[in-house]
Amino acid sequence: MRVIDSDGKQLGIMDIHKARKLASDQELDIVEVAPNAKPPVCKIMDYGKYRYQQAKKHSSKHKTITLKEVKVRPQINEHDLLFKMKNAKKFLEHGNKVKVTMMFRGREIVHRSLGQKVFDRIINELSDIANVEQMAKMEGNRMIMVLAPK
Repeated sequence: MRVIDSDGKQLGIMDIHKARKLASDQELDIVEVAPNAKPPVCKIMDYGKYRYQQAKKHSSKHKTITLKEVKVRPQINEHDLLFKMKNAKKFLEHGNKVKVTMMFRGREIVHRSLGQKVFDRIINELSDIANVEQMAKMEGNRMIMVLAPK
């Protein structure tokens, strides 16, 4: 088999026993990196360190997207709505999804159109940085909408 040193230097073709002794002298492992090659290629390396780096590389590829929630009411004041939209915009800019939840209390449930108007305003204000992933829908006494960053 062909052996490569831990520095990447080619050591040439040698038998398995000699390669194992060379690896154990350096307190490293011998790992087969190309088993289908003729002759097979093995590398002397710290296998635990190699596995750690591979796991770290795979975990950094996947960016976690979290779901942040912004709660509003149908009778929300202008300033409060602007403040909530500013927070939602900040969440979207950081790459998070935003769940906008509107709570209806008591007889407010009769005036769903007021809630829909607030949601329409939020969509218009945030349309430049967000896509509507889930349109507004009623779930009990709540109206829920999910926005995702563009």
